[in-house]
Amino acid sequence: MRTLAPTEPYTTRFEATVASVADGEVVLDETYFYAESGGQPADRGTLADREVRDVYEREGAVVHALADPPDVEAGETVLGEIDAAFRTYCMRAHTASHALYGAGRRLFEGPGYGGFDIGEATVRIDFATPTAIDDATVVALERLVNRAVWDSHEVSWAELPREEALAREDVAFNVETEEGLAGERVRLVEIDGWDRAACGGTHVRNTREIGPVSVLGRSNPGEGLTRVEFAVGPAAIQRRAEEQAAALDAAAALETSVRELPEAVARLRHERDALAADRADLQEQIVDARLDDLLADTITKDGRKWLVGAVDHLDANELAERARALAGDAAGVVALVDTDGAYLAVATADGVDASAVVEAVTAVFGGGGGGSERVAQGGGIEADAAAVVAFLRGDGVLE
Repeated sequence: MRTLAPTEPYTTRFEATVASVADGEVVLDETYFYAESGGQPADRGTLADREVRDVYEREGAVVHALADPPDVEAGETVLGEIDAAFRTYCMRAHTASHALYGAGRRLFEGPGYGGFDIGEATVRIDFATPTAIDDATVVALERLVNRAVWDSHEVSWAELPREEALAREDVAFNVETEEGLAGERVRLVEIDGWDRAACGGTHVRNTREIGPVSVLGRSNPGEGLTRVEFAVGPAAIQRRAEEQAAALDAAAALETSVRELPEAVARLRHERDALAADRADLQEQIVDARLDDLLADTITKDGRKWLVGAVDHLDANELAERARALAGDAAGVVALVDTDGAYLAVATADGVDASAVVEAVTAVFGGGGGGSERVAQGGGIEADAAAVVAFLRGDGVLE
């Protein structure tokens, strides 16, 4: 016995005879509760005045798992009441997924159906397509699916012989879950003039019942798949209201209109990039000036010229590049520390092992590092820059 929910989705209250009951699990002679399948969750509600915790199929029977054991026996008539609000949400969400797939057929190259899932507030559908789904495509997808809602397409369902259904190129099949493909006959759900798919779920009779659809975003769950997440009804309205409020706030902050936001943002980006370039130039000048000061204050150790000091505005790799460029012409050994003392770069051109210098510093101040005889780096040093510089300029490193 299979559930009658897909064929009569608007029925949410019914009486049925108990076929069997054991350990809080009840099987009826017929049921309108939907058993979880193909991405659509099980119905909620009550049976024999007990909360229905889950509904699933087992060995061809629909099992109602109750939160508490019912006081009924086989042969008794019981009342089933399905949570109408949740059933309606699932009907709308499931039909919306078909409408969205129909929109994808119009936008994507050879889209395959990779499955879907109805969540508490959002729904997702997976497209198998080589088409790159960017932001503009997401906007077009949302526009198309809402147009399908507005145009009020009739939704119907019927069963066809399995081979006949599989031979039709206009029918979408979920090859991952094989939803609607069990048995010798296949149940097809058709949105008139928009989409046809094999499906065993519950659906509304007209796309206008779906209500507004808001596409929330996209992701890549696996190779060749693009996942599109969306909301229907109140959740979609709330999302759009939040986005509208955010857009209005942003427009007000930029003293422009929502329509002119892209141009205002482009101007801000241009200004930001120009300021960043100016800042980088100034930092470069500061670094050059600091290195000039260090060049004037080199020391001689064991007949070798050492350039040692703390330099601001450079990360670890930039320190290493500067040290490498200076080693040889400016000094035989160049050891630069960032102003926080967290990392160190050493470059040599006069017989001193750069990695040995780094090891000597980290042995005293902690951290670690490595490199070659010519260029080495250290990081995680637990000392301020002044202490590291004093150590390097003193007698605490290999000569």
